[in-house]
Amino acid sequence: MTVITLGQPPLASDRLARPLSPAVRAGDFVFVSGTVPTDDQGQVVPGGIEAQTRAVFKRLEEALALGGCTLADVAKVNVWLDDPRDFGSFNRVYMECFGEHRPARSTVESRLMIDAKVEIDVTAYKPL
Repeated sequence: MTVITLGQPPLASDRLARPLSPAVRAGDFVFVSGTVPTDDQGQVVPGGIEAQTRAVFKRLEEALALGGCTLADVAKVNVWLDDPRDFGSFNRVYMECFGEHRPARSTVESRLMIDAKVEIDVTAYKPL
């Protein structure tokens, strides 16, 4: 099986590229790296959990598209929230973004590597 890296490494606020790919295709699977709510300049999107969750989903959709996928192809989601009190608000946006599609999901509370409220990675399945 061939593993293909997709996209350019993301830039952080210091304008340096991070040592990762936005997504990787391995056969029929597309793995999207942990995605945080940053804008095109690498700055964390201001606002609460809902604004940041929407920003993450925008980035996830961009990364999935690199592998020819959409949110409808996502089979597994991993979520890290920095504050468990945000769980309900996060879920509202999550349900808006996925609609009727219900991939498997794990959600944990965790301190994140940047000052953000949420990080998400996904695994999609779409045969070539």
